[in-house]
Amino acid sequence: MQYDPIKKTLGRLFNRWTFSRKLFYFLLDVLLLRTWHIHREIRKFFRSHTQQYGVKILDAGSGFGQYTWYMARKKPKWTVHAIDIKKDEIDSCRAFFEKARQPNARFEVQDLVHFRNPDTYQLILSVDVMEHIEEDQKVFSNFFQSLQSGGLLLISTPSDQGGSGVHEEGDQSFIEEHVRDGYNPKEIEDKLKKAGFSKVETKYTYGRPGKISWKISMKFPILLLGVSKVFLILLPLYYLLVMPFALLLNLLDLKLKHSSGTGLLVKAWK
Repeated sequence: MQYDPIKKTLGRLFNRWTFSRKLFYFLLDVLLLRTWHIHREIRKFFRSHTQQYGVKILDAGSGFGQYTWYMARKKPKWTVHAIDIKKDEIDSCRAFFEKARQPNARFEVQDLVHFRNPDTYQLILSVDVMEHIEEDQKVFSNFFQSLQSGGLLLISTPSDQGGSGVHEEGDQSFIEEHVRDGYNPKEIEDKLKKAGFSKVETKYTYGRPGKISWKISMKFPILLLGVSKVFLILLPLYYLLVMPFALLLNLLDLKLKHSSGTGLLVKAWK
């Protein structure tokens, strides 16, 4: 069973009402380890930018809109521009944000291979996007052109250490639509510097604690849902049992430095 169809089904289920969509965002924030890493870096950016007005952020590949929601609510006087190639996702997010009365987020259908908005943003966020795009070098160049001088690009992406569930030749990815199994730090650093970025930092996420947490909190439940939707009834009990362990593992992954991991967190400055 693949990850993406189940994810879309859960998204449609929680999108029926405004309160359930907010609950969905909360659950993603708690369950997804990458969100823990991304939120920490966003908070660092917030602390380094104390101005009340004028800050513009691009959520490049906004998907369900959970990161746009987080940033727009935390900084209601800033502007978050969220773009995605999937019209259904954009329409869904636009409708929800209007109902939730969160006016400082703007949603637009765009292809990152062609999107460029010169010297506009102080922060560009790209979470689980670049592994889906064949022409990544062109996208990195577009990001560089779209940032203001001193601006930050923040990327979360699978690494080549099994980030797509591919550990050796012949393995099939657990996640659909990936055009590459993942990046290694030097590869993505070289590509970003070629695009013009002056400074690049990379670090592994989803080290040993994170890999265990991912399996028990995300992969196993999704595989079981693929067997039978009846498992939805048992999910609350399942998570009641495993969540204390998953949260502790997430915290360890956030605090520890990893020599390898299935995820990469990348920061690049213009």
